[in-house]
Amino acid sequence: MVRKQRSTSVVGSSKSSIEVLLAENVDNLGEQGDIVRVKPGYARNFLLPYGMATIATEHNKRMVTQHQKKVAELEKEHLKSLKGLADKVSKHSVTMEANANEEGHLYGSIVAVDISKSLKESGFEVDAEAIRLEGPLKELGMYTVKLQLHEKVKTEVKVWVVPTAEKS
Repeated sequence: MVRKQRSTSVVGSSKSSIEVLLAENVDNLGEQGDIVRVKPGYARNFLLPYGMATIATEHNKRMVTQHQKKVAELEKEHLKSLKGLADKVSKHSVTMEANANEEGHLYGSIVAVDISKSLKESGFEVDAEAIRLEGPLKELGMYTVKLQLHEKVKTEVKVWVVPTAEKS
């Protein structure tokens, strides 16, 4: 029995690949909203049944474009508000009281959570994850602490660590 040989198709032609619109991030393929070309079997057997992608029709492409514009506008507004917050925080300083010995060494330490709590009490919504400490603060003094509110928004805040006022 003689087999018929399949004709070889050029990569990128309609027979060897199809366009799909990714509904979620797929490793080694793309991110949500990307339009990618994949083999028909990959789309039919994996991407489409698991809801990771849909066929890239003209309507779907238009919807994605509109959605991406809205997301870009929201991101722009969010960045603007974060830059405003960074500007205000950079002009502010935080005073932290801590128990210390005569040499100025703290009995405990000041960590990112403590600084975040103090900033929130001052009216600045800064999460502990945004505070970039190289290590806990273990001595009295003034420190310049870096904040990264977003990958594009970085600032610094002054942190004063002072001894706790003694009660008589």
